Amino acid sequence: MGIFTRVRDIISANINSMLDKAEDPEKLVKMMIREMEDTLIEVKANCAGSMATKKRIQREIEEMLEHAKTWDGKAALAVDKGREDLAREALQEKRRFVERAETLENELEQAKQLVTQYQSDIMQLEDKLGAAREKQRMLVQRHRHAVQKKTTEEQVRRFETAGALQRFDAFQERIDRMEAEADLVNYGRKQPGSLAEQFAALESDEEIERELAALKARRTGAQETVHHG
Repeated sequence: MGIFTRVRDIISANINSMLDKAEDPEKLVKMMIREMEDTLIEVKANCAGSMATKKRIQREIEEMLEHAKTWDGKAALAVDKGREDLAREALQEKRRFVERAETLENELEQAKQLVTQYQSDIMQLEDKLGAAREKQRMLVQRHRHAVQKKTTEEQVRRFETAGALQRFDAFQERIDRMEAEADLVNYGRKQPGSLAEQFAALESDEEIERELAALKARRTGAQETVHHG
């Protein structure tokens, strides 16, 4: 396939349509970008070659015209000296260089057209490549977003499964059991009260003892009265 045919195919390609139909759009756009870059390198190299050719042809034309000018001067000199035979030969040499210059002019025109064509193709390929790279950037973002979304959804589904809920319930039950066991550690054991409560208990005991002593004294006194009577 010629370079111009390949360039025309790339430029005329509908990137969006091709990607919409592709099984793997990211892979396809990557291949398209690589082909565009390779083609662009080739077109630029050809354009540089054509520009160099154009300059070479221009130099050759200038040289041919300079030679033609020189032979024209020699023909004039020969006429002045009465040597028409030499003048005729000089004019023939002049014509040969002029004809060569005219041929080179045609080649120069072709070279100019080729350079113009390459430059136009380069601009269009650059635009197409820019569009493809933007498309690739969007596809990569979409893919990254899709992967993140899928990962999140999978995590949510994994959490919502019966197994996950059962594990959560078992963990909750385990915590409840640990708390209950902690409550039962000192269950049934008489706990000493606070310092104030303990002193209050001591004071209460002393008061009871005083009441008991007073009661015993009253009972003893009452019994003595009964006996004396």
